[in-house]
Amino acid sequence: MSDKAHQKDLSDAEKLARLRLIRTENVGPVTFRHLIARYGSAAKALDALPGLARKGGRKKPLIAARQDTIQQEIDHLHQIDGHLIIYGDTLYSRPLMAIEDAPPVLMGRGHPHLLDQKAFAIVGARNCSAIGTKLAGSLARKMGAAGYVISSGMARGIDAAAHLGALDSGTIAVLAGGVDVIYPRENTALYEDIANRGLVLSEMPLGTQPQARHFPPRNRIISGLAAGVLVIEATQRSGTLITARLALEQGREVFAVPGSPLDPRAKGPNSLLRQGANLVEDVEDILDVLRMNADRKISEPTLDIFTEETPLAASISDRAIDEARPIIRDKLSVTPTAIDELIRLCDFPPAVVQTVLLELELAGEIDRYPGNRVAFSATTR
Repeated sequence: MSDKAHQKDLSDAEKLARLRLIRTENVGPVTFRHLIARYGSAAKALDALPGLARKGGRKKPLIAARQDTIQQEIDHLHQIDGHLIIYGDTLYSRPLMAIEDAPPVLMGRGHPHLLDQKAFAIVGARNCSAIGTKLAGSLARKMGAAGYVISSGMARGIDAAAHLGALDSGTIAVLAGGVDVIYPRENTALYEDIANRGLVLSEMPLGTQPQARHFPPRNRIISGLAAGVLVIEATQRSGTLITARLALEQGREVFAVPGSPLDPRAKGPNSLLRQGANLVEDVEDILDVLRMNADRKISEPTLDIFTEETPLAASISDRAIDEARPIIRDKLSVTPTAIDELIRLCDFPPAVVQTVLLELELAGEIDRYPGNRVAFSATTR
């Protein structure tokens, strides 16, 4: 199957419907993807939501995000010369589309064509050294000269230095708040430069102020866009190491610059190196590894039993799902369980298990976790 197999030019109506779908209560990235794959379009998925949630045990009707509210959001985006980038559309980054919890909707300011180019991520400490700043800028420039767009998080320190180094060749800043919210404020000039010469991205609604809980999801996008992630200075308990862990889970290469054991900012990279990360002293250390991996394709997302060729699992009878529902619920707990393990334990077809889980999530009964795992929501127990 080609890289563009799940991508096409979406109509404006379908784009609006997909934005409505992800803005609806209890619809997360993984559920969004299964709904689209199962029903073939967001419009059909929206129609199915109330019935699915009711079967999952929801008492209050599940109401989709209002169309007029979503249209206002799109209009506001256009007013600031922004771009709506939807999962499945031709604008969407193919490497990012391949991750398990790819963001269904991205909003961008700048040049979205950068999403169609190969990318590399550089991240690190906010409170960085002068040497770290210089190295981040230098490596970003050299990677840009080698044909890579640099992705990072526009934080102060290493992120900002990497963006500045890559301004001439192409850089993507992924924000934890809305794409129209500049954070930190000291990077206002950098934000404007990236919006004019690169691309600013966010999956959050416009106007959203960044909060601590928004940064780990933001980090999965930084790494998901890229063929690899380089860590330059990071303390042992930093968000930078979350990005490195996410990169590993996504099948990306992780690189690190070693540092003095006396510097707390070296503990993160040194720990990654002990765990098998690629050591970097100059740009060739990165390019050599990426060249070796050049023929390795990032696989497309696995949609389990749902495909666009068979958008609705018509072969699944209501009776089969009704019989399976209490058995599957009995196997779940507040401890995350792998869906593959559920299928094995229950001995039901994957289509039946996935349908029941879809109902339970829309009802607010379960949460999804990385690694294709599910558990009862703490608020429902």
